[in-house]
Amino acid sequence: MDAPAALESARTTATRFVQSKGRTLAYREIGAGPPLILCVRFRGILDSWDPAFLDALTQDFRVITFDYTGLGQSTGTASYRPERLADDVIDLADALGIDTFALGGWSLGGLAAQVATTRIPRRVSHLVLIGTSPPGPLDPPSEPIFLQTALKPENDLSDETILFFEPESPASREAAARSHERIASRSGDRSPPIPPETYLRLLQERAGEEIFADTGGYADFLAGCGIPILVISGDHEIVFPAPNWFAQSRRWKSLHLVVLPQMGHGPQHEVPELAADLIASFVRNRAKPALA
Repeated sequence: MDAPAALESARTTATRFVQSKGRTLAYREIGAGPPLILCVRFRGILDSWDPAFLDALTQDFRVITFDYTGLGQSTGTASYRPERLADDVIDLADALGIDTFALGGWSLGGLAAQVATTRIPRRVSHLVLIGTSPPGPLDPPSEPIFLQTALKPENDLSDETILFFEPESPASREAAARSHERIASRSGDRSPPIPPETYLRLLQERAGEEIFADTGGYADFLAGCGIPILVISGDHEIVFPAPNWFAQSRRWKSLHLVVLPQMGHGPQHEVPELAADLIASFVRNRAKPALA
């Protein structure tokens, strides 16, 4: 019999599976508070999250992570279109019998989380976005080094430091090494990495598209919906530069923007306890308006 999720840690909790609409979704959960569903980054799987971040979140939440359809241990036809990834969020919540929940997303997962929120606003209590972008064109754009590094068949510690941390900061480089060790520390029941042919095919399917085209009026909806929105970004965010949020800070009436110094695309892995504390305090102190 599986141990109760409340007693497990990110390193030890078993992968679980649910059936939904003809495919199997792989997920893990730890903690016993109100549910927080997290959507992972490009090339991400269940084992791409830093366990220190997930464990810190369990002080306040029932934390649920998952593999997108067709990736990791989930079955079905994979896609990197945010609209398809949003389907996974909603179908997973439905399969687990979760009505209301906080929703978070990192990088590509942040795009999925925003789309899902526009579809089921009644059910999303809070929206937490880490290292991601609002809908619409990127201005300023991503730095070229991101794709140059992210598309390598395998990423080592040096690559991860470029992708998720601030290579110019000694403290950030040290944090990268510690996070790398923590992520590698799960000894079994790991999701398989996404093969290069798969992620390259999924990118090719979106060739010529904006990374987050506002095809559904997402920005206007999120600007006025009233759902509390927390954005956490590093000040050297190479994928979705933080200034992309500055124009929204006056327009989105419930947006809270935190920019952390000398950090990159994965601030929650550099300062996992601080990131978890920010999220928990935000959820505690920023209630969703009754009509939102």
